[in-house]
Amino acid sequence: MARSIYITSPEGSTGKSTVALGLVTLLAREVAKVGIFRPVVKSIEADETTDLLIRQTGGTLEYDQCVGVTYDELRADPEGALARIIDRFRDLERQCDVVVVDGSDYTDVPGGDEHSFNARVAANLGAPVVLVLTAHERTAEQVAASAELSIAEIAQEHAFTAAIIVNRTAEGQADDVRAALAGLGTFVVTLPDLPLLSAPTMHDVLTALDGELIYGDEELLSREATSVLICGMTTENVLRHLQDGQVAVLAGDRSSLVPALFMAHQADNFPSLAGLVLNGGMLPEEQMSKLIRGFGSNLPVIATARDTYQTADKLMRLHGPISRGSQRKIDLAVATVEENISLDKIVAALDIPHREVITPLMFQARLVDQARADRKRIVLPEPDDDRVLRAASALLARKVADLILLGDEATVRARAAELGLDISSATVVSPQDEAYLGRYAEEFARLRAKKGVTLEQAREKVQDVSYFGTMMVHMGDADGMVSGAAHTTAHTIVPSFQIIKTRPGTSIVSSVFLMLMEDRVLVYGDCAVNPEPTPEQLADIAISSAQTASLFGVEPRVAMLSYSTGTSGTGADVDKVREATRIVRERAPELSVEGPIQYDAAVDSAVAQVKLPGSEVAGRATVFIFPDLNTGNIGYKAVQRSSGAVAVGPVLQGLNKPVNDLSRGALVEDIINTVVITAVQAQRN
Repeated sequence: MARSIYITSPEGSTGKSTVALGLVTLLAREVAKVGIFRPVVKSIEADETTDLLIRQTGGTLEYDQCVGVTYDELRADPEGALARIIDRFRDLERQCDVVVVDGSDYTDVPGGDEHSFNARVAANLGAPVVLVLTAHERTAEQVAASAELSIAEIAQEHAFTAAIIVNRTAEGQADDVRAALAGLGTFVVTLPDLPLLSAPTMHDVLTALDGELIYGDEELLSREATSVLICGMTTENVLRHLQDGQVAVLAGDRSSLVPALFMAHQADNFPSLAGLVLNGGMLPEEQMSKLIRGFGSNLPVIATARDTYQTADKLMRLHGPISRGSQRKIDLAVATVEENISLDKIVAALDIPHREVITPLMFQARLVDQARADRKRIVLPEPDDDRVLRAASALLARKVADLILLGDEATVRARAAELGLDISSATVVSPQDEAYLGRYAEEFARLRAKKGVTLEQAREKVQDVSYFGTMMVHMGDADGMVSGAAHTTAHTIVPSFQIIKTRPGTSIVSSVFLMLMEDRVLVYGDCAVNPEPTPEQLADIAISSAQTASLFGVEPRVAMLSYSTGTSGTGADVDKVREATRIVRERAPELSVEGPIQYDAAVDSAVAQVKLPGSEVAGRATVFIFPDLNTGNIGYKAVQRSSGAVAVGPVLQGLNKPVNDLSRGALVEDIINTVVITAVQAQRN
């Protein structure tokens, strides 16, 4: 039976779902199957919060498995609704190792009754309560009073309060809050006040005001608006009050102020705005409109028919939930919970047993922890691609690596600000920066002297971002590089062949994909680089792949794949694999290796008993070496698409220092994963 915790609050707007998001994400890194259950929801249709929480568990559960009843059902028949909640929870619990219950949201029920109801549900589910309070605009004594009343009400319903999480504590307030709550005898955690987590996006602003986007980039409507400025002052005073992430509101007939706001937004020494709102139903006149368009600014400008008071009132009360599209909020919420809540204490409190299962989320989380433990400098040569900037913001928020972005600093930082991303801790280096260029040109000319490369030619060559980034790694100014989102594979890896070259004892650069299966991690090589490896090269690929597997915590048991198992087949292709296996055993006698072997005999213990009884690899293989690129590429894609496995890679191996290539269709998550892998590889160096 699953262990469970019940997260609830005595009122709305405490950040309870943010806490649930963080706890679900942390637990999914430690436990094979985490469930999410919401006892009461507004609608039986999928809502953003539930959808996001399910996604953070790995996405294997269906929405209707994770909800109890609606508010309408609760009001119509309270006792019957409670019975249905318990039944649905038990059904889910049987399928999971841990269930995180996210209590009701104070949508349609008076506060006191709803808090008692949540406590009653927690008691009936047998789940300890995590009480979430807010310290926003409250003293430590007021928080303590709220906690005391809430715990008493929970106890009255025969539930147990296991922990108190006080959210939105102001700077310098945390110690006072913990001291005020010390007498309650309950584990207490404080989380800082992060306005971004409740900030609406410009799209939320557009919707709330029934507005129309009249200028700017629609994509930038995803940026959060962290504050509101009503521009009823002179231009000079308006400029004085501007802040980063602000939405500026002005009457439509005061559009003469718009050019000044545009110029301030674009200026390096002024804040970057989230957008403008022109209210009152008035649009700029023709000549002013022409001038505004002439700026070529991407800044969203929204027109609304509402007057100034209506607009200000609506915006001041507007909050933005964390949703699947709010990646920056998700990263910030998870990072905040990670920094302030001990996963070990949660696991100990729930008495979660250890299981020999590695899910994709668990594997990725362990890599993140490994990268974070010894942060490396990773260079990203393509920050002009928004996906790279979004990945950089997420990586920096989670403190996974120290990032170096190549490009014009003002341009890179301005685009990140437009997207509402925080890359302030990244280093931005221009490939034309003489502090690097001269050294790199001299070294590249030396390395390529036998090819007739002159210093002048070298100077021109290393200004290419792929060559510049590779030289940074070679010269020790960075520990690894990730590129390819906007460049071909050749453009990314050819410079590494010319500059970084292969590790001693390795004759060939190859690749693997880390195949994240439902309950384990497998390593497939080579599926991306070498079309027709010789037996010697195939042996090299096998040894490198086994080393890569070990690096990422996978015990290497190497299967040298073929269409034949053992001595059952003959032919040139089988002979190549047989010879490669012999070379592996000779060069790396400590490795567990079997070959030639068919895929079914490598993975299925029943088949292995028939075809290769007594083999320590057959039926248990973790590293699969394909005989050529054709079969490798087909093989990994077939498994990926048919099983739902997450394919991470290609991970290049055999280089002196790590350089990894991205697909030009890479998602932000793919870029994040590749940077994490590159950082872990860099630790080995």
